[in-house]
Amino acid sequence: MARVFISGSSTGLGLMAGQLLVEQRHRVVLHARNGKRANDARRALPRTEEVVTGDLETIAGAKDVAAKVNGLGRFDAVIHNAAVGYREPHHPTADGLPHVFSINTLAAYILTALIERPKRLVYLSSGMHQHADANLDDILWRKRRCNGSTAYAESKLHDAMLAFAVARRWPDVLSNAVEPGWVATRMGGPGAPDDIDQAHLTQAWLAASDDPAARTTGGYFYHLKPRHPNPQASDIAFQDRLLTICEEISAVDMA
Repeated sequence: MARVFISGSSTGLGLMAGQLLVEQRHRVVLHARNGKRANDARRALPRTEEVVTGDLETIAGAKDVAAKVNGLGRFDAVIHNAAVGYREPHHPTADGLPHVFSINTLAAYILTALIERPKRLVYLSSGMHQHADANLDDILWRKRRCNGSTAYAESKLHDAMLAFAVARRWPDVLSNAVEPGWVATRMGGPGAPDDIDQAHLTQAWLAASDDPAARTTGGYFYHLKPRHPNPQASDIAFQDRLLTICEEISAVDMA
């Protein structure tokens, strides 16, 4: 039996993964942005061990969530599911950062660095990352006109880069990225064509399964099968530069 924390899990794929893991008799801690969402999550999954509350949009908020998770004790796996989608209008956070970058990229980095190191890490990417450029020279969108789809795709490339960087730096941790497919969640929209019944299976499998195929690291998966990621995700120089940028912005070091 594994103990799993899932960020951004009050609704959508995060909640679905939590429900599946609970059905498999694992212990699950969910995460919600605020108290209302936390109450909704508890009603949707009464067997959750706990719901951590905190907004990942700011650096202080992400640090607070990490501290709350650590206060609950050690986890076997963390699923980095929290994200905002490509249809939301751009706005700066209280830290003066683009909110898509803050939630999708920087918060995943901060939680990775500060949560006591688990045995497994799973990062939610997207098929949209395949045609993205990491744009590390303008990761904060200071030189370009903001575009929601591009910002989202870049952030999902960053998440894959983070997964592979962790796999390389932390050989004692199984770290992988997942493409859940374009599915009809609140983020994906009602017209999304992929199979919603498949979209949460891979992240739960990588987080807790004893299947030898799931006990791997540095992989990119779609519907339980390996898939080739954007080549930039595997570029070590790009990975290290992303980590340096996140460290400088957040003042959080990932040892």
